[in-house]
Amino acid sequence: MSRYVDDAKEKVRDAVDMLELVSVRTELSRKGHNSFFGRCPFHEERTASFHVRPDEKHYHCFGCGVSGDPFDFVMETEGLGFKEALESLAQRYNVTLEAADEDPRAAERRARTDRLLTLLDRAASYYARCLWDSDEAATARSYLLGRGLAEETLRAFRVGYAPSAWDRLLLASRRAGFSDAELVTTGLASRSQSRPGSIYDRFRERVIFPLADERGRVRGFGARAMRDNQPPKYLNTSEGDVFHKREQLFGIDVARREASRAGRVVLAEGYTDVLALHQAGVPNTVGIMGTSLTEEQASVLKKTAPVLLLALDADRAGQEAMLRAAQRAEAHDLELRVVPLPDGLDPADLLERDGPEAIRALVERSEPFVVFRVDRILAANDLSTAEGRDRAMTAVRPVLAAEPPSVLRMELVRKVAGRLQLPERLEATLVEGNGTRAPAGRDAAPRNGAARPPDEPLGPAEATEQSFLAACLLLGEAGRAALADVTAEEHFTSALARRAVRHLAEHATDLDAVPADDPDLAAYLGRLRGRFAHEPVTPLLLSTERCQLELYRLDRAIVAAARDQHAEIGALANERERVRRQLQDLLAEAAGETR
Repeated sequence: MSRYVDDAKEKVRDAVDMLELVSVRTELSRKGHNSFFGRCPFHEERTASFHVRPDEKHYHCFGCGVSGDPFDFVMETEGLGFKEALESLAQRYNVTLEAADEDPRAAERRARTDRLLTLLDRAASYYARCLWDSDEAATARSYLLGRGLAEETLRAFRVGYAPSAWDRLLLASRRAGFSDAELVTTGLASRSQSRPGSIYDRFRERVIFPLADERGRVRGFGARAMRDNQPPKYLNTSEGDVFHKREQLFGIDVARREASRAGRVVLAEGYTDVLALHQAGVPNTVGIMGTSLTEEQASVLKKTAPVLLLALDADRAGQEAMLRAAQRAEAHDLELRVVPLPDGLDPADLLERDGPEAIRALVERSEPFVVFRVDRILAANDLSTAEGRDRAMTAVRPVLAAEPPSVLRMELVRKVAGRLQLPERLEATLVEGNGTRAPAGRDAAPRNGAARPPDEPLGPAEATEQSFLAACLLLGEAGRAALADVTAEEHFTSALARRAVRHLAEHATDLDAVPADDPDLAAYLGRLRGRFAHEPVTPLLLSTERCQLELYRLDRAIVAAARDQHAEIGALANERERVRRQLQDLLAEAAGETR
């Protein structure tokens, strides 16, 4: 059943000011009656090819081909579904959405939730008034302004103050018609242990930071103590019907539009860090409510922008948080970069000490996460001793090996080799992938009679092997020619991949042949056929994978030659450099095709 009446969409559509809506994202110029042009907010361009017809509430880009109505625009720029876009526009343009055909119990739940959110919004307004109008809040105002935060910034985020009395918010909410049960459910009040049946204000004598969702609806609060003997230092709304800390991103409602437009989100740790970054001219900043990025937060960020910039403290806890965030980001296909904050200083400290320009400069100098990891590994070990260099090499090798062949990886290898005092002939050992033989858990040979689980993560070399074989299977004649150019023993580290190569060589005229006497191999070939289910397979992709396969072969050969002190290392290194340049050309060609 529809939640809203049939004409709800048209009512909202009629109320939308299309020029106002789009102008938030791009500057528009009139080019005739009912015709405005600007640069497309969905792709980079120099010539204005984005066309808006406000009377029809329609947009179209002649450059990238995107088009749609106000709902499409909000869904694309703000990462919302249709229902959320409809509700967001209705709220923005003061349209009341009328429910229709709604189950009575669902209607009751929705009405209850709306009432709780109204109570929380009233509480946020009450706390904000107390901060600026109450004499008692002088210490809180002094603390916030003393950190370099401007009144304009504090008001934009509705920062407030909870008085020290036990019942100020409680009494005001009762007068407004809200029940004690609603106050407890929203986490604004707590039940007394010493006086059964009594409740009291949860937040007292604290600076209050409202915690809103993407649509700006207050869900709860974070509260900072104003006295040293007032534990805990930070107190959050308790988990309940409308507040779940794991889902919260402080400032997401303020930052979402700018983050979507910029294509990146800056992640800070604390409330004042977020305020400082916004005030410094970084309006796409949100707070992760602690040092750990949660699965739920990553899901929200995925809808907002594809790139995350971590602006966390450079202490040990912050570094560990970055490692955990990297795992979350990778799982959600998000690019991760690191803002190089000075040791011992957070963004709020920097704003207070160095001013906004220093913060903006650091954000612009963000570096890929792999660079951060490599630098930290080198800094954590004593490189003046052979033992320290060995420890650093052991720690940094899997980091570099996990990176795909690129100019960045090449530069990092040279940097590490220089810091570890490695001779040039041994540079390749830093990216040897699986080494000369597959480590435990990597080889596809049967373990306890069973083949390697299909969902176990692949190493970079084995992933390349599978991609190459999958491309061969899918490209017919070109695949057969590529298979004839490799050998199972030299180019493949996985025992199962080697069996696949031999099987395909025996069935060169029928790559679809399935081995009847080898179920593990049959399953492996099935996985290969589905590897590129969502990506077009081209001869260029096959050539790229072939080149990467050859690089891994040469890496293993160089390691083996260095171990045995063979004189052929120089020739192998020269050949590797030739293949590396060939791969760079192929990658550049592939990048040109995707533009």
